[in-house]
Amino acid sequence: MVAFLFAGQGSQYAGMGKDLYENFPAARAIFDRAQTVLGFDLKQICFEGSEEQLKITKISQPAIVTVSIAAYEAFKSKNKVTPAYMAGLSLGEYSALIASGSLAFEDGIRLIKRRGELMDEAAKKYPGKMAAVLDLAVDKIKEICLVSGAEIANLNCPGQTVISGKSEAIDKAVILCTEAGAKRVLPLEVSGAFHSSLMSEATEGLKQALEKTNITSPSVPVISNYTAWPQDKTSQIKENLVYQVRSSVRWEDSMRFILAKGVTQFYEFGPGKVLKGLLRKIDSTAQVTNIEKSADIGG
Repeated sequence: MVAFLFAGQGSQYAGMGKDLYENFPAARAIFDRAQTVLGFDLKQICFEGSEEQLKITKISQPAIVTVSIAAYEAFKSKNKVTPAYMAGLSLGEYSALIASGSLAFEDGIRLIKRRGELMDEAAKKYPGKMAAVLDLAVDKIKEICLVSGAEIANLNCPGQTVISGKSEAIDKAVILCTEAGAKRVLPLEVSGAFHSSLMSEATEGLKQALEKTNITSPSVPVISNYTAWPQDKTSQIKENLVYQVRSSVRWEDSMRFILAKGVTQFYEFGPGKVLKGLLRKIDSTAQVTNIEKSADIGG
């Protein structure tokens, strides 16, 4: 059995998608459609822009989804592989919903652009940061969060938990995690405290945007980051996407659900190899193929 996975925010890099655009008409069409919706030169930013430009949330989010769907459409044009499940890390959940047919591409890009704007606004109004805690028990990190005021943002894989919150809360949590025996605590290059209560204001705007967006039942089960469970009802999908912005991403639980269903082969669409690395730590026997350049697709 096969599952398709889609990259999340933080996987972006300068030059991403250019190779796909130049070699696959299907990928070219996706970039052109995205550019029409977004109203800014996405191709120029992805292909020739700086790392700093790509770090801006309202740019990086639609850019990553566009590259992910371009890779997916290019792959589909040359291969016939039917997945049993789809999932995406945080932002990648939108890519999974687009690929599953639950969300039309243009509607998805419009929604993601708005999501990025709302998260940028919340980050500026309520500044904060994030850090990855390596090799410290989750229960201990939860205890430290209660003391420091930090929050659990991502439960990615064994030995990797991301915390989020106000800068002073994260600074305190970093010290406490280090004292408690964490192997390393790494600050993340993000513009705000994502997946924390500091994003609560963004959820209101996102809820309004989702109410105006047509979402249907996916053709392939898509795992929710919020519940780590398949979602099929329109109301459920919309509700989960709202909760997802300010709640913990349950990636390890999501992957364990898929693995327990008998999936052994995974394809990761989009920039980078983050999901491959996480999955190998969850199950070292899982086979993961990255699809982000023409050499990965062949044909």
